[in-house]
Amino acid sequence: MSDSPAATILWLRRDLRLADHPGWAAALAGGGPVIPVFLLDPVTERQLGAAPAWRLGQSLADLAGSIRDKGSRLVLRRGDALETLRALIAETGARRVVWSRLYDSASRERDTAVKAALKADGIAAESVNAHLLFEPWEVATKTGSFYKVYTPFWKAVRGADLAEPLVTPPDLAPPGRWPASEDLADWRLEAAMDRGAAIVARHAAVGEAAARGRLGWFTGEAIGRYRAERDRLDRDATSRLSAALSLGEISARTVWHAGWRAAGRLGGGASAAAESFVSELVWREFAYHLLHHTPQIEHRNWRQEWDAFPWAADSDAAERWRQGRTGIEAVDAGMREMYVTGTMHNRARMLVASFLTKHLMVDWRAGEAWFRDCLVDWDPACNAMGWQWAAGTGPDAAPFFRVFNPETQAAKFDPDRRYRDRWIAEGRAAPHEDALSWFGAIPRGWGLSPGDAYPAPVVGLAEGRERALAAYKKLRAA
Repeated sequence: MSDSPAATILWLRRDLRLADHPGWAAALAGGGPVIPVFLLDPVTERQLGAAPAWRLGQSLADLAGSIRDKGSRLVLRRGDALETLRALIAETGARRVVWSRLYDSASRERDTAVKAALKADGIAAESVNAHLLFEPWEVATKTGSFYKVYTPFWKAVRGADLAEPLVTPPDLAPPGRWPASEDLADWRLEAAMDRGAAIVARHAAVGEAAARGRLGWFTGEAIGRYRAERDRLDRDATSRLSAALSLGEISARTVWHAGWRAAGRLGGGASAAAESFVSELVWREFAYHLLHHTPQIEHRNWRQEWDAFPWAADSDAAERWRQGRTGIEAVDAGMREMYVTGTMHNRARMLVASFLTKHLMVDWRAGEAWFRDCLVDWDPACNAMGWQWAAGTGPDAAPFFRVFNPETQAAKFDPDRRYRDRWIAEGRAAPHEDALSWFGAIPRGWGLSPGDAYPAPVVGLAEGRERALAAYKKLRAA
């Protein structure tokens, strides 16, 4: 009988990197071989809309290459998580499984059941934090409760002394014999994207190396103007790391330290701009804090009084919003940016969400579902909190009576019309290439072409605002 330590299975999820990965560190600490595995189980599949599924496939391909370059392999399996892990344990003789924690209710329920079952089988099961700066239960008010307002949350964590990021392991400890792996191409994660996949791919920066490169450029060249320009629709003044953070291609801790280093290096307003960037990173933490403590935020109004609000049913107006054809250029530009790139400027996200939930009075869940399908940076906590913030139904939300005017917002944040002209082709003598590519990305069934007339507004801005405020007043009176 061999005295060598048994293998450890490293179950990868939203942690698709090598550097600063506590899961890799924990798996390697066992002393035996490490078998990195990604499982496409039913819980994961149900969560993935078209664009997130495509982006996951791209990230897995990149990670597989990085692992292969270090002499190891990424094993892919599809099926029920517990059954698949048990099969791998039988095939490899592994006696330990390590994974990084997820925080949405479906993943937590699955992981709790898997851990209990593996321990009953005599298999060590260990979960670690590789996704967040702070575990949601680690940050508490003076009374021991959770935070419901962002500013006190930020003040509580702002001075945290976080450990420096872990380096990439020099040796991934591959096993002598490998279990069989499925072929990523057979999963067809790009299928629901149809022809749009090739167009979105032009704008995607995939993988750990790309994320670290973008962070380096941002903190070296742009972070000093972040605070002043981050809301400008027409400027490249944000980190654009949301997809990488969502899939764990870069750790939040790496971004945190890079932001604070930039703040220390810069002076005056530039230093304040860097701190502003770090505070925005902490919004992501706040979203997960809320998701953990109030999991209903994913699917139900966080403020229960909003259950009585007369949300409009899904309609032709909502479909025109999804299609980027509301007749309001700032709204349509944001929706088209999302369809072409898989992302959307954060200021535009606020505008399009406000327009749907307030001017059109459509339930925020319709918008949340569309973003879940179309965003390559979809994140269960940030998407839910963002939509509830915009609708006024969530914790620390924008008041419902705060109704963004897309025209005045565009005048302020896109004063030269460069953003709108980049994404809208109709009525332009020489449309931007990105505006034209939108027609190649959208479903053929929409039957749209650049030669179409730009649509009239689906609702008057003043009319929509007054209607929403009247409904809100009735809700408050009731």
